[in-house]
Amino acid sequence: MGRKSFDEVLKYTEYAMKTIGQKTMTDDEMNKFIAEAEFNYQNHVNPGFLEYRKAAGGDQMAMEWICEGDTFTDLHGKQYIDCLGGFGTFNCGHRHPKIVQNVKNQLDKQPLASAELIEANRGLLARILADVTPGDLQYTFFTSSGTESVECGLKMAALSTGRHYFVAFKADFHGKTHGSLSLTAKADYRGPFLPLLQGARFAPFGDLDYLKKLIEIQEYIGELPAAIVFEPIQGEAGVNIPPDDFIPGIRKICDDYGIMMIADEVQTGMGRTGKMFAVDHYDVAPDILCLGKAISGSVVPLSATVCTEKAFSGMFENPLLHSTTTGGNPLATSAGIGCINVLLSENLPDNAAKRGAQFMAGLEKLHQKYPKLLVTSRGRGLMIAMEFCDGDKGYEVVYEAFNRGLLLSGSLINAKTIRIEPPLTISEANVDKALNILDESMDVVYKRDF
Repeated sequence: MGRKSFDEVLKYTEYAMKTIGQKTMTDDEMNKFIAEAEFNYQNHVNPGFLEYRKAAGGDQMAMEWICEGDTFTDLHGKQYIDCLGGFGTFNCGHRHPKIVQNVKNQLDKQPLASAELIEANRGLLARILADVTPGDLQYTFFTSSGTESVECGLKMAALSTGRHYFVAFKADFHGKTHGSLSLTAKADYRGPFLPLLQGARFAPFGDLDYLKKLIEIQEYIGELPAAIVFEPIQGEAGVNIPPDDFIPGIRKICDDYGIMMIADEVQTGMGRTGKMFAVDHYDVAPDILCLGKAISGSVVPLSATVCTEKAFSGMFENPLLHSTTTGGNPLATSAGIGCINVLLSENLPDNAAKRGAQFMAGLEKLHQKYPKLLVTSRGRGLMIAMEFCDGDKGYEVVYEAFNRGLLLSGSLINAKTIRIEPPLTISEANVDKALNILDESMDVVYKRDF
């Protein structure tokens, strides 16, 4: 399309900045902006998103415009209940005032640091994480996304054990950067980038006997892993919950063989499952805990790799052996501090447990009412999945629900399993409204297709 003159670019930046400052638009402005957004995605972002979009709905260019609490309002002024929650990002709700204010306070002082001097906020949040996480987790390395936190965890495990093999589980999702993708057990994501790390091995999720035999073989052939990496509940795979003995069993195997236990709680952490961390359901403490998504209160991107002293000590001699320029910046860590304050002061893990039970009871009634459509539902806290008879029917329900003001989504590439992951602040009334919308949506699909 060719390079533009700097005067043209300057003029367009002024238009963009003006748009960002607007809260409302005239019909003409709105139509122009929608056309502009479509053009920009088609030519500068990814045209695939215009065909495959995250939210189903009649309006192809539906956009979140103003968000607050457990709802958002689109460009047209239509309000939606957010039961997607950024796949577990908006635990504290949209724009929680206490977190936003904490970030504004830091913004007035210093947005980013030099990366050379001591950053006080980083120390404050690292201490808070050491105090709130289970077991002897003590040191934290801050990054900006979940996959980065997993990458860091793999490197810490290799440093502390001197080993370079890893074990993960079938259907796991740990991210899409090179190392994390190597432990993500889905051919759709792995295939185009093979070969990946060659030391990755996989076991069936929830099968402790298989895992024990695998580790016995790896010890025999001299390939003991640096770490066993797991999701306490598999999220992208469809909210798969393991047997009660599985995670304690991983802990014992790790202790018996000197293996690092890495809990990937990027999606399950920060109160999502009704406990502060999903491993708390089992009274188990990992050696390395990977956090992301919700840890910043959904205001500034932030992730964290929280380690025991043993797991982290390889970084003491050379603190720059693993580094990132903007990870743990003052704005992000101020958001993280605010997030934990809100989770604790408002007891959001407990609200997740209560509202989750409310959802599950309602979904069971819907299963009884539409048994050929809604096959089953499962979940823990506000990490819930509805499993439909097939992906097409699941998509139709999501489509109908979106048009009625409820945002849901499938498991990235499949609408057979639809996730419910609203903000942990969601009200009892909005859970009832969401269930009513689901009832109406399923009724339309049921009458049409069965």
